[in-house]
Amino acid sequence: MFITGDAKSNRYYRGQKVSESWTTEASHPLVPLSFSNHAGRWPGGRAPQEPPAMSRLFLACLLAVFPVVSMKSPIFGPEEVASVEGRSVSITCYYPPTSVNRHTRKYWCRQGARGHCTTLISSGGYVSSDYVGRANLTNFPESGTFVVDISHLTRNDSGRYKCGLGISSRGLNFDVSLAVSQDPAQTSDVHVYPVELGRTVTINCPFTKANSQKIKSLCQMIGQTCVRIIDSTGYKGSGYAERAHLSILGTDTSVFSVVINQIKRSDAGTYVCQAGDDAKADKSNAVLQVLEPEPELIYGDLRSSVTFDCTLGPEVANMDKFLCRQKNGEACDVVINTLGKKAKDFQGRILFQAKTNGVVSVHITSLRKEDAGRYVCGAQPEGEPQEGWPVQVWQLFVNEETMIPASPSVVKGVTGGSVTISCPYNPKDANSLKYWCRWEEAQNGRCPQLVQSQGLVKEQYEGRLALLAEPGNGTYTVILNQLTEQDTGFYWCVTDGDSRWMSTVELKVVGGEPSLKAPKNVTAWLGEPFKLSCHFPCKFYSFEKYWCKWSNKGCSALPTQDDGPSQAFVNCDQNSQIVSLNLNTVTKADEGWYWCGVKEGHQYGETVAVYVAVENRVKGSQDTKQVKAAPGGAAIESRARAIESKVIPEPSFFEEESAVRGAAGGPGAPADTSRPAEHGGSSKVLVSTLVPLGLVLAAGVVAIGVVRARHRKNVDRISIRSYRTDISMSDFENSRDFEGRDNMGASPEAQETSLGGKDEFATTTEDTVESKEPKKAKRSSKEEADEAFTTFLLQANNLVSAATQDGPKEA
Repeated sequence: MFITGDAKSNRYYRGQKVSESWTTEASHPLVPLSFSNHAGRWPGGRAPQEPPAMSRLFLACLLAVFPVVSMKSPIFGPEEVASVEGRSVSITCYYPPTSVNRHTRKYWCRQGARGHCTTLISSGGYVSSDYVGRANLTNFPESGTFVVDISHLTRNDSGRYKCGLGISSRGLNFDVSLAVSQDPAQTSDVHVYPVELGRTVTINCPFTKANSQKIKSLCQMIGQTCVRIIDSTGYKGSGYAERAHLSILGTDTSVFSVVINQIKRSDAGTYVCQAGDDAKADKSNAVLQVLEPEPELIYGDLRSSVTFDCTLGPEVANMDKFLCRQKNGEACDVVINTLGKKAKDFQGRILFQAKTNGVVSVHITSLRKEDAGRYVCGAQPEGEPQEGWPVQVWQLFVNEETMIPASPSVVKGVTGGSVTISCPYNPKDANSLKYWCRWEEAQNGRCPQLVQSQGLVKEQYEGRLALLAEPGNGTYTVILNQLTEQDTGFYWCVTDGDSRWMSTVELKVVGGEPSLKAPKNVTAWLGEPFKLSCHFPCKFYSFEKYWCKWSNKGCSALPTQDDGPSQAFVNCDQNSQIVSLNLNTVTKADEGWYWCGVKEGHQYGETVAVYVAVENRVKGSQDTKQVKAAPGGAAIESRARAIESKVIPEPSFFEEESAVRGAAGGPGAPADTSRPAEHGGSSKVLVSTLVPLGLVLAAGVVAIGVVRARHRKNVDRISIRSYRTDISMSDFENSRDFEGRDNMGASPEAQETSLGGKDEFATTTEDTVESKEPKKAKRSSKEEADEAFTTFLLQANNLVSAATQDGPKEA
């Protein structure tokens, strides 16, 4: 097992493969200044003296009294490196690429028996006598790595080493174990075949022409016995039926080959090739060296993301893949495989991404300290670790000194309510594409996009989901409202920039009531004003309230109006509010989703969504509804229903008012057809309807005027033109007001006479004198009002019938 000098081309840094041209820049806590000496020397050329014994005793007492804050070293390298004599190794060590760390001293030292570490080579130019001419240290500050290359290895190079920054006696270092074994090829003339575990090896066996027609075979030395594995007759030993194949390439060749697949650890050893089975047989030896896969190093920050690119070769391209984690040399536990299995600790934060030629990438996000360790990617028909199948190994280091901001791992919302999620991204990627996806457990952790910053919104999330660029500078906001139980699950924040900043959050939808109250669906009338109100509880009193119109590019803020206290909440004081959205004139473009929400600075809070439909109001659709909706007494409403079938249908309220104004030119005046439509006289078709209607309303005005005139002493005449023409049923709302104002001193007989007389229009021009008749038993004011209104309706019905028979012109 060894690492060759070209290992630099296969290095990983913070979850990303590192090439010589790849650079990164990250902000990390600086290494203490006591370690930052560019040349590895102290000012003046002398290192500080060791503190005296009393000082050491005092420091020991302080450490005993105050707890020690232990921080894991951010320096990372390979834990074990193995090679053979005469070859070389290349060891890569990683460090946080801060400004101080880039320029501070790097070193490689060998640990002694008492823990003292003797420097062998450093970035300051020092090289020990043992390493002169065969070792060098190269710093790559742009990627936060330095590489130690050692050639011409000997067995004396085996031991424990440290790679580190600053001074070798301090803790900014990482332990590395180097094992150098004897090369089998140096002890004999045998051919050595090094092969990685799970891979394929081809052993070539020469023979002479004299034995070309004899049996060829390959056996493995087990102790003093050579156990036959395969021969040219078709025989295959136990365990080699599907793994071994013997072939002779043509009749003129003098070599036969044995191919062994799915190499296991037990395959390591000495093999004997043989052509013939007598004393003249051709024999040759071969040594099969099975190598453990050398782990590739991955350096990830706490809460960041890493990617394992699993490249196992085209021979297993269509085979199920797995990623497992190995702890302390124990069995490798599956983390995820392509058959849908996932470890509980990685639920919602791991996924497979298939690529071409059987290559797959495994992404792990929201890294935790306990995620550090050894990971193995492999291919196997059942998606499980099994010896003899190709694997790829990584060693993951999690740096606790991270610049990734902390964020909640779980967000809760109530049914019908909303949630707001802050997604981090690298501030240097401010212009990158940002999107939000839902992690699907049933699809091997596939994460389809739901919304993105360029305007894409999945169809079923229209009106519910928005991605907002605020607050910016490393964070964007995702808002999801109208929550249902089906929204429960895991979601990922992703950008097309630095993939280390991917993060995941679990959404839980629980029972409860939304904090904001607003209608779910409303209708606005085309061309009319529109007002939409939203109720806020006390806890949002100090928050900024807003209305916005949703689109697939976000939610555009709209002017709002504070309508003061709200009574929509129980046990809530005057701090609860109503905030309204006002549209002066509704257009078709106003149709859509509107959001009401709260925010504090640039931080968004809860929202509620309302869909506004815009429609044309149908004229004449409010006649009966207005009568029924009026807050008058039950008697008035019942009598209106009794004669409803006899009364000509009335237009809407605004048309009714205009028609009355058009007919108020005087008794018997014809309708002026030259007036605009809004004043009721522009349409000739409506003349036959408006004139009778005007007479009905005029009769009502006259009746009311007579009642009023009988009980006012200083009024001589009342003209139809001086009275209100926008009469509605609300004029009869309060029967007490009717009695106090209109019936003071009036007898029922006088009231009935004035409403039922034959010459009603003439009555309005005559002086009104109070009746001298003796008073009868006084009736209740409500009875008088009801009786007056009933008489008015009957008289109006007679007038309409007469007008209809005679025609508009005669009227």
